[in-house]
Amino acid sequence: MVAVRKAAAYSKRIPITNTRRSKKQQKSYIKTIPPQKIVKFNMGNIQKYEAGDYKIRVTLSAGENIQIRDIALEAIRQGLNKDMTKMVGKDFFLRVNVYPHNILRNNRIFSGGSKGERVQTGMKNSFGSSEGRAAVIKNGKSIFTLYFNGEENIKNVRHTFKKVTPKLACKAIVKFEKSE
Repeated sequence: MVAVRKAAAYSKRIPITNTRRSKKQQKSYIKTIPPQKIVKFNMGNIQKYEAGDYKIRVTLSAGENIQIRDIALEAIRQGLNKDMTKMVGKDFFLRVNVYPHNILRNNRIFSGGSKGERVQTGMKNSFGSSEGRAAVIKNGKSIFTLYFNGEENIKNVRHTFKKVTPKLACKAIVKFEKSE
């Protein structure tokens, strides 16, 4: 099985603009679009969120311009959802605020004996095959937003966010806000 390329290969780079699919074959740089890895964008009690019943809002924001893979976003989402379900049950609302639009490509190069002769096309088709998706995030943009009640849980929620921030490839800013 082919391993997924490290996020460091993409993360702090300027997003590639040739990641579009066109109706004209000559202008289409991408032949396939990889599937979306993020399963859910809204989790928890949506009715209570829409009614405005939650008193505490926590946002996880990026501290710098970055591209984050959809695999990393899904891992963070699962970690936050699991810990919040253990802590407060279903009485919370978690939203993923970013969508991975940018398509990552990889032009595989084989080294060694005769492996490369059958596979490589050199610079003839140098755009590479699509490998995954990434969300382009600007400095200060909120990535995840969590709403919940109960000031006794703030310490545990802070610990949960501290636990998942190493999965981001950038500085993370966690803000707590209370509403009346």
